[in-house]
Amino acid sequence: MLGALHDDELPIDVDLVRALVDRDLPQYSGLPLRPLGASGSTNALYRLGEELLVRLPRQPGSGAGITKEARWCHLVGQHLPVDVPEIEAIGEPGFGYPEQWSVVRWLEGEVPHVVTRPGVVDPARAGLARDLAGVVTAIRDVDLPPDALSDPDLRWYRGDPLALRDAVTRQAVDECSRIEGLGLDLDAVLACWEEAMTLPGAGGTSVERWYHGDLLAENLLVRDGHLTAVLDFGGLAVGDPTVDLMVAWEVLDVASRRTFRESVGADESTWLRGRAWALTIAVNTFPYYWRTMPERCADRQAIVRAVLHDAGLGPVPG
Repeated sequence: MLGALHDDELPIDVDLVRALVDRDLPQYSGLPLRPLGASGSTNALYRLGEELLVRLPRQPGSGAGITKEARWCHLVGQHLPVDVPEIEAIGEPGFGYPEQWSVVRWLEGEVPHVVTRPGVVDPARAGLARDLAGVVTAIRDVDLPPDALSDPDLRWYRGDPLALRDAVTRQAVDECSRIEGLGLDLDAVLACWEEAMTLPGAGGTSVERWYHGDLLAENLLVRDGHLTAVLDFGGLAVGDPTVDLMVAWEVLDVASRRTFRESVGADESTWLRGRAWALTIAVNTFPYYWRTMPERCADRQAIVRAVLHDAGLGPVPG
C-alpha cells in the first residue's frame, strides 16, 4: 500500500489496481503495472504499460473529481495550446474500493523546477511564463456552457472571494508557529495577508469564468523549457479565476513574473489577489503535509519566500 497522506486514506495497492483493471479493462490485463514514484495527494498513480496511467482517488468521495474531469476536461482542454489528460476509460468501484477511477493516456515531459531563490533572474523562464499565460487566458476565455453558473459540481472554494480565506489562513499561520524547522517569517506572512484583505475585489468580484484551480508545478509538464501539458482537471470549476495566477510565485522568477503578468493582462488588484492566493495555498500546506510530503512543503516554502520578496518583506536567501 502507498504511504498514507490522509486520516481517511483508502487502502490501495498494486493487487487492487490489477484486479480493477483486469475486471473493467480486460484488454489491458497483459500490460505490466507498477506504482508511479511521484503519486499525488488526491490520486494514487500507477503506470500501466508504457502508454497508460491509472488514477485512483485516495479518499472517500474524491471520485467526484474523476467524474468531473471526464465530463469537462475535453470541453475546456480542446481550447488549450498544450496537451491535457486524454481519458481512456472510467472504472467502477469494486473489491472493497468505493470510488470511480480513471485510466488516461501517458503524457511525456518533466515537472518544472521550482524557483528557490526569489532574487535571482533566470532568463530561461521567459518562455515558460508566456506559455503559462497562454494556458491561463485560454481556460478563462472558454465559453461557459448553459447552466454552468448554477451547477454545484462546478463550484470550488478556490473560485470564491479571497476574503473567505481569512479565518482559515490565520489559523494555518498559528499552526505553522508550532512547526519546528519551518524557516519562514510568519509575522511577515501575516502582514502580507492582512494587506491583501484590504485589496479591491478581496470581498468578491463579478467575474465568473472557468479556472483550473490547482495550477502548480506538480500539475505541469515541460520539455526544452516550454510548457507541453497541464494535468489533473479534477478541480476545474467556475468562479473568479484569479487563483490560477498563483503559479507565477512557484515556477517563475521575478523577471518572468512580469512577463506573465503582462501576458495575462492582470491589473494591480487582481495581481496582488493572485499573490495572496499563492500565500494562502502555501501556508495551509504546512500543517497538513509537513511530515508526509516534505517535497511539496519545500516547494510551498519557496512560494512563500517569493511572495514575501515581491511584497518587500523578509530577507532574501543567499
